[in-house]
Amino acid sequence: MSSETHDLCIVGGGIVGLATAWAVMRRRPDTSIVLLEKESSLAFHQTGRNSGVIHSGIYYTPGSLKAETCRTGRAALIEFCKEHGVDFEVCGKVVVALNEAELPALDQIHQRGLANGSKLKPLSASELREIEPHVAGIRGLRVPETGIVDYRGVCDALSRLITKTGGRIQLETKVLGLLREPNHLVIDTTRGAIRTRKVVNCGGLQSDRLARRLGTPPDMRIIPFRGEYYTLTRQAQHLCKHLIYPVPNPAFPFLGVHFTRRISGEVECGPNAVLAGAREGYRKTSVHLPDLANTLSYPGFWRLASKHVKTGLGELWRSWSKPAFVQALQRLIPELSCDDLQPAPPGIRAQALRPSGALVDDFLFEDSQGILNVLNAPSPAATASLSIGEAISRRLDTV
Repeated sequence: MSSETHDLCIVGGGIVGLATAWAVMRRRPDTSIVLLEKESSLAFHQTGRNSGVIHSGIYYTPGSLKAETCRTGRAALIEFCKEHGVDFEVCGKVVVALNEAELPALDQIHQRGLANGSKLKPLSASELREIEPHVAGIRGLRVPETGIVDYRGVCDALSRLITKTGGRIQLETKVLGLLREPNHLVIDTTRGAIRTRKVVNCGGLQSDRLARRLGTPPDMRIIPFRGEYYTLTRQAQHLCKHLIYPVPNPAFPFLGVHFTRRISGEVECGPNAVLAGAREGYRKTSVHLPDLANTLSYPGFWRLASKHVKTGLGELWRSWSKPAFVQALQRLIPELSCDDLQPAPPGIRAQALRPSGALVDDFLFEDSQGILNVLNAPSPAATASLSIGEAISRRLDTV
């Protein structure tokens, strides 16, 4: 064990961990920081496998942490990309109501978006097709603030800034446990012990387990949901010009399949949402027995599953049946065919779940005696990351 005692150790090399390190270093440049990542590269899991969307914040409860940090984080992210040469584009998106039954939910999104500061424009069917000529729908909303970005590029820029300013990033280092000693904490890792005064857990898919290893067990559990994608073939990319989203089903906690133009020029289609057999297993057949047992032994999972049996079975069917997946996409773009789609890499969402079966809807931070755990940071955490980092930095003053 090194005799050096760091001021702060951040566990997790995704965008939230990196943004937190940078926020602390900007506020207090003399802070000694070490960031630990168990993988061989940064942004390996959720950050590097998401859709690359800069979210506008229209779906979130006004006044919630998601709503506040998404709005301020979006502006900070765009400025950061401009300053550091990261590819991004504010291209806008449309939210599409396919029938009369979806109009009340569309109006609710409109009102919530306005309350969150978004400059939404209602669209008639003809106005909708002026923007997206191939889309179905009877009404829509234009969301001009939505954009696309290279989040791996953001992480690369953050890592350069952190190391240039004196921070240390240590890869291939897994946290095993923690020992409290007078005036500091000792983190046991696969590469030796690290002494620090404070710890921030930004472990994403492993955040609940990390919290337990750090001696601060939370009243929630991470349940992994795999999101599967296709991309449009080059010949079919003309079918989607921007981003096309459905009106989400209010009874289901995910948005539903949609179309997202990537910063690379590809158009991504999806995701569905199916229970993953492994927290970090990205194939349909990936099963890690301790992960699966962890999910299936949790009463909260069964309480959630009982509420969404029909929808969950539909998601599972779309996972194994390409025609079923295409049929879901055809609700938005009817002329789409199976031949227009090619498989794309999946991602896994870390969703925090209470024992009651209630999904943790907002970002969730908990602190105790020098340790701050980031226990729920799903979408729009990447968009909001710079603001989340600032919020954590301020909160560390009193941890």
